[in-house]
Amino acid sequence: MGPEALRVAGLAAALTAQGLSVSDAGDLTGPANPCATPIDGYRHLAEVTAWCQAIDTAVAESLAANQLPILLGGDHSLAIGSISAIARHCRKQNKPLRVLWLDAHADFNTSALTPTGNIHGMPVACLCGHGPKELVELSGHYPTLEANAVRQIGIRSVDQGEKRFVHEVGLEVYDMRYIDETGMRQTLADALADLPTNAHLHVSFDVDFLDPEIAPGVGTTVPGGPSYREAQLCMEMIADTGQLASLDIVELNPALDLRNRTAEVAVDLVASLFGKSTLMRR
Repeated sequence: MGPEALRVAGLAAALTAQGLSVSDAGDLTGPANPCATPIDGYRHLAEVTAWCQAIDTAVAESLAANQLPILLGGDHSLAIGSISAIARHCRKQNKPLRVLWLDAHADFNTSALTPTGNIHGMPVACLCGHGPKELVELSGHYPTLEANAVRQIGIRSVDQGEKRFVHEVGLEVYDMRYIDETGMRQTLADALADLPTNAHLHVSFDVDFLDPEIAPGVGTTVPGGPSYREAQLCMEMIADTGQLASLDIVELNPALDLRNRTAEVAVDLVASLFGKSTLMRR
């Protein structure tokens, strides 16, 4: 339901208003969610793998056609599929890849660390080579990403074992305390400071990155996230790089939303990613 809510909220029109040519390729198809218990620490591994394979193919085709792919989800495990295709494309093009992971959660669990078995708590770990073979090898290269290719912003909910693992691998995390202490402007300046001029910049935008006061329509709300203005500044500063080349928008659950408010906020912020700006001064 998440992708359809973003359509209803006017995503295509918002992007068109920024001068972009927009093509909606429709929904991908895949297996249903069986609501099963974890097996060997993973819930629904076969189903998640099938979806990620379909996404990998679709995103690879979009990139080959010189388009900017936008993935609408769905839970954040789907980013394993999109980023696998993007990483493979960047290797072929000999371009560095930088991933900005906007999220309340670090998503760096493994089967040994996870309290739930939910793979949407594991995508960054899988992309960095820590996960099941089916997902770790999806891009055709091990690991899909080095940890130093990722910058996480807005983090405020990390499991204890996951926290130790994040520190062990050296993942760059700008959590909410960092944002509180330095401000969103400095946070983004730091996250983008060493961005190569020829880099492919991918944004993986989990809607629970936002404070639930402005974005209630997610399954795993965590209080204390960025405000609307902080989030808009974040998006505008990413747009200012001129290097945004792909995007995930995930974890929107309209069943938990209020009159599609979260979808509308997400669409407005995505428009800022593509150049909509409050700037009035010369």
